[in-house]
Amino acid sequence: MDTETNTATEAATESRDDTDSFTKVKSKKSQKRKREQEAADMDTEGPGASKRPQFPPISGDKLRGPDEMRKIAVPAHRYTPLKENWLKIFTPIVENLQLQVRFNLKTRNVEIKTCKETQDIASLTKAADFVKAFVLGFQVEDALALIRLDELFLESFDVTDVKPLKGDHLSRAIGRIAGKGGKTKFTIENVTKTRIVLADTKVHILGSFQNIKMARTAVCNLILGSPPSKVYGNIRVVASRAAERF
Repeated sequence: MDTETNTATEAATESRDDTDSFTKVKSKKSQKRKREQEAADMDTEGPGASKRPQFPPISGDKLRGPDEMRKIAVPAHRYTPLKENWLKIFTPIVENLQLQVRFNLKTRNVEIKTCKETQDIASLTKAADFVKAFVLGFQVEDALALIRLDELFLESFDVTDVKPLKGDHLSRAIGRIAGKGGKTKFTIENVTKTRIVLADTKVHILGSFQNIKMARTAVCNLILGSPPSKVYGNIRVVASRAAERF
């Protein structure tokens, strides 16, 4: 009997040791709930604990950072137009965008720089696009739209990018884009509400993203050999769909 009681007590102590060796793991949900409860208690304890920190607004000088500059190279054939229209280019950049601008005679670049009066840092990009559009061959009045409107872009591509043409074939492709007396080019511009400049084998298009896409498709079709009448019909259909959508 004594041996039986001894074995029973030993078994009981072993089972107690086993239970002590295993620690109960709390579930993640209960731990998360406990943490949330503690955080809520901390918030309710302090009277100013729930208030957000108040920071003073940053001044324009700190936000602007150091002065930035953009340089736009001017090719030789655009010196005279730039000189004649300098006042029209200079006035909106300085008065409306509060930037500094000059033409560097040594490097032949138009240099645009921010200053203390500059309020919006995006003005520098607008001014650079405006000057670049004029240098590419657009009229000052058309290029001014880049300053006044936000959703306008410039796109340039080469005729030979669409189709590798040489000699008379290349000349005929450029002639198809322009049309007799520029009629085809003017029609594409009016229907798609864009401006197009043909400079040798380069084509520059100014307009909104959707309109540039329509004009580019029309020009590419003309380069590939489509007759102008077919291109006109396609543009009008696409333009009417776009008008209905908006």
